[in-house]
Amino acid sequence: MITVKGYGTPAFDKPLAPVAVLRRELRPHDVRIDIQFCGICHSDLHVVRNEWHNTIYPTVPGHEIVGRVLEVGGHVKSFKPGDMVAVGCLVDSCMTCASCKEDLEQFCESGATQTYNSKDRVDGSVTKGGYSESVVVTEHFVLRVPGNLDISRVAPLVCAGITTYSPLRHWKVGPGSKVGVVGLGGLGHMALKLAHAFGADVTMISTSPGKEADARRLGAHHFLLSKDEAAMKASANHFDFILDTVPSGHPLDPLVALLKRDGDLVLVGAIEPMPGFNAAPLVGLRKTIAGSLIGGIKETQEMLDFCGKHNVLPDCEMIAIQDINEAYERMIRNDVKYRFVIDMAPLKANH
Repeated sequence: MITVKGYGTPAFDKPLAPVAVLRRELRPHDVRIDIQFCGICHSDLHVVRNEWHNTIYPTVPGHEIVGRVLEVGGHVKSFKPGDMVAVGCLVDSCMTCASCKEDLEQFCESGATQTYNSKDRVDGSVTKGGYSESVVVTEHFVLRVPGNLDISRVAPLVCAGITTYSPLRHWKVGPGSKVGVVGLGGLGHMALKLAHAFGADVTMISTSPGKEADARRLGAHHFLLSKDEAAMKASANHFDFILDTVPSGHPLDPLVALLKRDGDLVLVGAIEPMPGFNAAPLVGLRKTIAGSLIGGIKETQEMLDFCGKHNVLPDCEMIAIQDINEAYERMIRNDVKYRFVIDMAPLKANH
């Protein structure tokens, strides 16, 4: 085992602080990565504070990892030392179930191994995430970063980017599609950028009129204030596809009303029960309410390549790891546009 520096916490009511993180020796298919940047996801905060009631302490968060390959196991063929790579939410899966065989490892039938707060499939140890100097990941779950992208802004792509890219691709959004995006946060701002890059006609749907200017800057062609009843009524039966990125429970009926016949409302932000909805509009016009979760490794690589081709990157604010607790409090207040990224250099400088 190799000991590296990291930030973690031993309990839900304790702040994140320096910890020693044990990393395994390389297995034949492993890649050791020197972490340069790690994005902060709201999931990190939920796990740190045990808000999902499944945290295994001590925990080291972080599943938006970007860095350089330090060394590789003897059977690794796709990467070599010096390569710029990324690691997202998954670090392993069974690789044998129907979902894994279809490159949908996020739906692994025996449960994919998460980048942190999960059990390693080989030795049973608890995975520790990217708030650390380095990480060891099996080759299949390592992603190649396009050379033209600003590596300081790549990290959120492997979570927020793929979470919004995957449904846009699955539901075949493209030129001519009328797309609505609900919620302008870490996910919503990526949805605007990606839907725009897909060639869709993009509308930001928001409760806040103050977000219109930013929405247009990020790629929205139109802005629909959901509190404006007349505007909502005028937009009825308009959208082919609506991507709902709002994490809290909220009424779905007003959004369903905006869909055309055969339109799809896809939820990617909701992590709590939603209020009941009226099924009649679904039945009457064959509309669909669906959900989506990140993406498999093949699709995540496709997303990174797409972002490289179209120069799509999140709007980020860089912080030092020492400022992580303040960043969490700001994230709760929605005081970030639109994703925090940790620069790991100060952590390493303290050796």
